[in-house]
Amino acid sequence: MRVFRRFPPALLALAASALLAAAAAPAAAQPGPPMPPGAMSPGTAPDARRDAGPSLDALMAWERQDLGVRPEAQLHTGEMHGPTPNQLPGGQVITTKGLLPLLRGGQVPVRVYDVLGGQAALPGAVPAAFAAQPGSFDDATQARLAELLRQTTGNRRDTVLVFYCAGPQCWMSYNAALRAVRLGYTNVAWYRGGLEAWQHAGLSFAPAPQAMDRSGGGGGAGGTLAPMSGLPPLPTSR
Repeated sequence: MRVFRRFPPALLALAASALLAAAAAPAAAQPGPPMPPGAMSPGTAPDARRDAGPSLDALMAWERQDLGVRPEAQLHTGEMHGPTPNQLPGGQVITTKGLLPLLRGGQVPVRVYDVLGGQAALPGAVPAAFAAQPGSFDDATQARLAELLRQTTGNRRDTVLVFYCAGPQCWMSYNAALRAVRLGYTNVAWYRGGLEAWQHAGLSFAPAPQAMDRSGGGGGAGGTLAPMSGLPPLPTSR
């Protein structure tokens, strides 16, 4: 025969109180769904360096964003700071994701031109801030750029030419790229994201060469491209 143990009334009351308190307690908060990769405010560049940050794909979307400006095949004559088109007539827009393997690959000749002329530059960039000047495609600036490109490409018109300045709000490299297209180069790439995208991708800069600036100066030595070495590893896509 089974014997049931009788518990003291005080102990039974204590257990009942504990059960009632547990039932009344709020449920533990459950973690919400993770934020989608690349979530950011409009017009704000994502930072690919953060462990939980977006990938180069999210940065690419920012670099290619449509700012409502129509691409023109003529040199920009207005303010050099302001929204730019997301296309380049006669050339192509290149993003950080597309540029990095191109620089590392060594499969095709690539030359990068700094059209900003600031204190920092992409590694190995050729100073060419003068090429941002408005004007015409038969002016002195055009002749000077023709000579620089001839020196730095060995007169190979199929060399990939990459022009950059500050970012999507900078027209300077747009003008330089248009000038290169007009000179007959067939692989002109406009790195529209520029220094801003490079920085947000967590990539390192090099001191900007001072051999050439907007006002003039510079010669053959200023057009020599340093090797694209020492670049950090590609940020991991998420």
